[in-house]
Amino acid sequence: MNFFSIDCSTDIGSLFVKTKNKTFKKVLQSDKFKNDILVKQILDFFEENNLSFDDISQILVNQGPGNFSGLRGSLAISKGLSLSKDLKLFGYNTFIWTCASFFNKKNSILSLIKFKNKYFIKKFNKKLYSDPIVEAITEDEIIKKYSNEFKVIPKNISKFFDKKILELNNLQIVDLDHNELESLQLKGLLDENSIKPLYLS
Repeated sequence: MNFFSIDCSTDIGSLFVKTKNKTFKKVLQSDKFKNDILVKQILDFFEENNLSFDDISQILVNQGPGNFSGLRGSLAISKGLSLSKDLKLFGYNTFIWTCASFFNKKNSILSLIKFKNKYFIKKFNKKLYSDPIVEAITEDEIIKKYSNEFKVIPKNISKFFDKKILELNNLQIVDLDHNELESLQLKGLLDENSIKPLYLS
C-alpha cells in the first residue's frame, strides 16, 4: 500500500509518505497550516524526497479533533489532491489512531483526548469498532469510572493531561505511528464516504 498521510490536528503536524516499502516524514509547526503555505510544504516535501504523486495511490487525512484552521485546510487540500490526481481519499481520527496497535489485544479500549482544557473519551471494542458518540468527561469521572480500565492517550498531547490522569492504572501513552494507518485502512476502519472535520465543543 502506497499512501500519503497529512496530520494537522495539533500544533505539531506531520506529512508522511509510504511508497515501495520506504517511508518519508516531515514535521510541521502550526504556522505552516495556512492553506497556501501547507500546499508549498507538501510540494517541497515531495521534491526533497524525490517523490511524485504517481508513487502513491491513497491519501489519508486526520479529521481531528484539533485545530480548526489546520483541519479545514488539510481536509480541503487532501480533497483537492484526491480529485486532481485521481487518488483514493480516506479519513481517520486521533481516537482510533491512538488505539491502532491494540487491535484484537484488549476487549475494551478507552481513548482519551484533552482539547481546549476539556477531556473527551471514545470507547472501542477489541476490533476497534465504536459508538460514533464522543463523550465529554471530567477528570473526576475518569478517575471514578475508568480508573482500572485500559486507556490510551496520544504522546504528542500528553503534556496537557493532569498528573492524576497520567498516574492511573492501565494507562498507555502512545506514539502516533503513520504506519499503523495502513493496518486500519486494510481492516476497513477508516472513513471513506464522509470526510469531514471532527470538532469537539
